[in-house]
Amino acid sequence: MKKVRITVMKITVYRELMDRYLGSADQPCPMEEGESYVCNGFSRPEGFCESAWTSVAPYVRTLSEGGGNFFDGWMKDPKTAMISCADGFRPVTFFLEAMEEDAEETGA
Repeated sequence: MKKVRITVMKITVYRELMDRYLGSADQPCPMEEGESYVCNGFSRPEGFCESAWTSVAPYVRTLSEGGGNFFDGWMKDPKTAMISCADGFRPVTFFLEAMEEDAEETGA
């Protein structure tokens, strides 16, 4: 089973939607662009947003098991994926990549 690196690529904030629709839960996303996590495909990495994990977990699992080529080859590298969390107010975009056995682990 391969490890998978998850890198935070972009955090977007839709302030106009938050002002119009969001109740009292106006909390900023705790992640930071450039931050990365390494996981084994089964467990959410420590410190990784629980809500975001539900969005990326199926792709992480597939990559860790050697799969890829999601959505008929939309990524240049079939062992990667670009996935966003389901937060409609503060979506975060993640780059997922299967790591080679001897790849160095960096990040959180």
